[in-house]
Amino acid sequence: MPASTLVICNPKAGSSPPRFSRLEVRLEKVLGDLELTRTRKPRDASRIAREAIRSGVKRIVVGGGDGTLLEVVTGILDAGLGKEVEVGFLPLGTGCDFARSMNLPRSLSDSIDLLGAGESRSLDAGRVQFVERGGESRTTCFINEASFGLSGLTVDWMNRYGRKLGPRLGFALAAGQSVLRYPTPDLVVLVDGEEVHSGSTPMVVVANGSFFGGGMKVAPDASLDDGLFDVVIVGALSRSRLLANFPALYRGTHTTHPAVSIYRGSRVQVLPKEDSSVLLDADGEALGSSPASIEMLPSALTFFGLPRKSP
Repeated sequence: MPASTLVICNPKAGSSPPRFSRLEVRLEKVLGDLELTRTRKPRDASRIAREAIRSGVKRIVVGGGDGTLLEVVTGILDAGLGKEVEVGFLPLGTGCDFARSMNLPRSLSDSIDLLGAGESRSLDAGRVQFVERGGESRTTCFINEASFGLSGLTVDWMNRYGRKLGPRLGFALAAGQSVLRYPTPDLVVLVDGEEVHSGSTPMVVVANGSFFGGGMKVAPDASLDDGLFDVVIVGALSRSRLLANFPALYRGTHTTHPAVSIYRGSRVQVLPKEDSSVLLDADGEALGSSPASIEMLPSALTFFGLPRKSP
């Protein structure tokens, strides 16, 4: 029989990953009998999670960043196993915006303690259908956010050049490069079947959690357990005004800007106008491009080791 808890760690997550032998010992003191395994290639975490649950594992701890968590969530939900397992998260990556959205501690010691002492709660997830770079249609799940335009370009640049700079500086420089170098796409956005935007937009964020982009508080009122996305649309702005308003994204004060609109719903479509295709990312991972359809998966997964929710 396998251990009841499996820890899936991404050895490439973060700038200085912990020694996994020591991590395993510390986790065993809190969680009891467990097994630790490491990913070796992209999408490995999806396969590992799926096979582990089918073999009898009841708890999975994800040690990595938002991208590793996305893989595990996708592996579980695509196999229809969301009710068979509880998921915990150790934020070892660079951005870890899910951890920010859930108010998880970034200290490794505090994170391990919370896995043992925190509460369990059902959280929503999302499923997005999009176009891969080869032109094929693909579907993946996500837990924190899916976004288009400037954010997709930023993630693409960050993955190529910026990870050594750290999350905040890297994402800020990547966003600046994207603003200065690429044209603003023309998009149609529908929320629950109603057209809410048609025209130029540098960025559309379908937010389940509050944070994205390495600490930008893009959707301050979003909640991961309310069954709805917060859809943040930035209207047409000049390059200089986009750059000038970036600090407001980190503070979460951009929501009062006249160019920003926020809608709430459970189904979102992002369609390019004419030849204006736009890049997509989800949970910090570059995926493909529009057209894309996103659906809410309410109470899709149970997470354990969460801070107690404020009344």
